[in-house]
Amino acid sequence: MVNEVVHENSREEALWDAIVVPDQVKAQLRNQSLLSLQLRPTMPFVATALHGLCTLYGPPGTGKTTLARGLPAQIARHVSGREVRRIEINPHGVMSAEHGQSQQRVSELLAEHVPALAADGMPTVVVLDEVESMAVARSAASLAANPADVHRATDAVLTALDHNADQHPHLFFVATSNFTSALDEAFLSRSDAAILVPLPDRVALRAIIGDTLLKLGTRYPALRDLARSPGLGRIAELADGMDGRRARKVVFEALARRLDTVLDPGRLTENDLAAAIQATLNQSPTGTEEDPDVAA
Repeated sequence: MVNEVVHENSREEALWDAIVVPDQVKAQLRNQSLLSLQLRPTMPFVATALHGLCTLYGPPGTGKTTLARGLPAQIARHVSGREVRRIEINPHGVMSAEHGQSQQRVSELLAEHVPALAADGMPTVVVLDEVESMAVARSAASLAANPADVHRATDAVLTALDHNADQHPHLFFVATSNFTSALDEAFLSRSDAAILVPLPDRVALRAIIGDTLLKLGTRYPALRDLARSPGLGRIAELADGMDGRRARKVVFEALARRLDTVLDPGRLTENDLAAAIQATLNQSPTGTEEDPDVAA
């Protein structure tokens, strides 16, 4: 578990800036969290029905977790004290194979431990990464394949969210999921917003690949020209269907294809990038479609 305080104008802002997504994705996440932290301490739950929960969903590699981690730095400038606590939870580490343990661990973590860490009242963002491992869809789960423990753990998540919504309005949870069809319907119903983080389009792919080259260009100046080359548009077209993480990695895959570009990355060419992209796409399964279970 990560527990740290993020200040206004911290280097953490680089996390947020590094993710290339439509502007409205970042704006909705920032605005939803600020609205929740502003209204919930002063208005009863029965008036707002706000749980202080936002779910980021979409294909792997699109930046959901990085956006969640970068959120505190974005809202710190707008809150009293200019600092926000960030708590990160890995749900995989909470679930247990021992009978009865998952429900108990989830309940203690979300309803007791997290509120205790934030007992000073500081605005707190709690990141639940890959939350589908913790809030399993009970309607689609078989008790034969999914022990009753897993069902009870989902119940514990929902109970904790209800408790925190009422008792701890300074907490704001950001859950990420690659597979919202695996999430419990009642969990999704408690989300104040479900935000699609989509695969990058060609404009975004060009920006991601160009940004990677520019960063490398601080050490290998020749790559700055490649980053600004009109031919990068063709490279982005070839990369259509890639997620943002893979688009960054493909630059390094291109460098690794030839010994001379390993020894001197400044010798990288558009053809190297094109060959690496083609090789990567040939090895990849069919691209992931947008999740049909949650409206964008």
